[in-house]
Amino acid sequence: MSTPIYLDYAAATPLDERVFVVMQPYFSEKFYNPSAAYAAARDVRRDLDEARHRLATSIGGKRDEIVLTAGATESVNLAFRGILEPDNHIVIGATEHAAVRGVAAEYQVTYAKSDAKGIISPESVAAVLTDDTKLVSIAAADSELGVVQPLAKIAALLGEVRRDRAKRGINTPLYFHSDASQAAGAIDLHVARLGIDLLTLNAAKCYGPKQVGLLWVASHVTLKPLIPGGGQERGLRSGTENVAGTIGFARALQCAIKDRHSESNRVRRLRDQLQDTLVTALPDLVVNGSQKKRLPGHLNVSLDGLDAERVVFRLDNEGVQVATGAACAANKGTRSNVLTAIGLSDSMADGSLRFSLGRQTTDEDIERAGNLIVDAIRHEATL
Repeated sequence: MSTPIYLDYAAATPLDERVFVVMQPYFSEKFYNPSAAYAAARDVRRDLDEARHRLATSIGGKRDEIVLTAGATESVNLAFRGILEPDNHIVIGATEHAAVRGVAAEYQVTYAKSDAKGIISPESVAAVLTDDTKLVSIAAADSELGVVQPLAKIAALLGEVRRDRAKRGINTPLYFHSDASQAAGAIDLHVARLGIDLLTLNAAKCYGPKQVGLLWVASHVTLKPLIPGGGQERGLRSGTENVAGTIGFARALQCAIKDRHSESNRVRRLRDQLQDTLVTALPDLVVNGSQKKRLPGHLNVSLDGLDAERVVFRLDNEGVQVATGAACAANKGTRSNVLTAIGLSDSMADGSLRFSLGRQTTDEDIERAGNLIVDAIRHEATL
């Protein structure tokens, strides 16, 4: 049987060999607890601090602004719970990931509407802000359509709101958070240029280890602890640090940024080739989301009345691995909030497929997968 064609990089990326190599020593000879006092442990502490520094500089931050976590979901929870009180009002994008929507539901949340292309505009955010809004959270790019959001423009809007509040004597602070997990290594995430206060990243989305993430916290932001205990991570997230994971995360993020331009161009060409194959063979197929402002490897399509889950299973049997949307939602059999937010009917949303390409995707993969996908959709659409 031929090697499966993996087209679900938005859900998980394989560990980069360069990452695995630098992690290995910390599972064996450099296993020490970085909080211990003896020389070998202090060496590990220096390695950990250096990795933290590399993570920070990769996004234009400072080492002391990085809080290491067990992944993006924990980072999002720390950002929200660290800033907010139960009665606070917040604004999040209508196309946010479940990690954001889940914790946001614990507060007074209002959703900034998306347009038909999946874009959350500054005007959409402004329409739902109140004088009591304390936090705005908009993903750098959503996980299903891959639409890149105008964070810098939204940040400029929020700056105007802060100045207006100050003139009117309103003391409620206004913070801007972005979950940039899906965008790491694909777009520029320099925090000063984005104009944000908090940023979430996930190693598993940029060819690093799973269950490793970070929350960048601007120096002017004060958070309440999420996990009290031994005082690690500035007392915000206590527990022995994941040294191997952090070392790997730093290398993964650096490699992703270094390769960004060449790899983005390559993957974009393959994505466009796959899109051309599908829409040419299937004239009724609709490409969802903005085709100009999206991540290079994302392609989301819909066919009215198609049973997309059956297509996924059929393709899996043919050796092509694709998704109907975000893995967490697909696993629960729930309809995509992203596709609903952009105005798709239930039958169009249920007939949607997400293809996401990555480093191991080849021209041969796309040629073979394109034909198999067309055949699978045609077969299920005629049932």
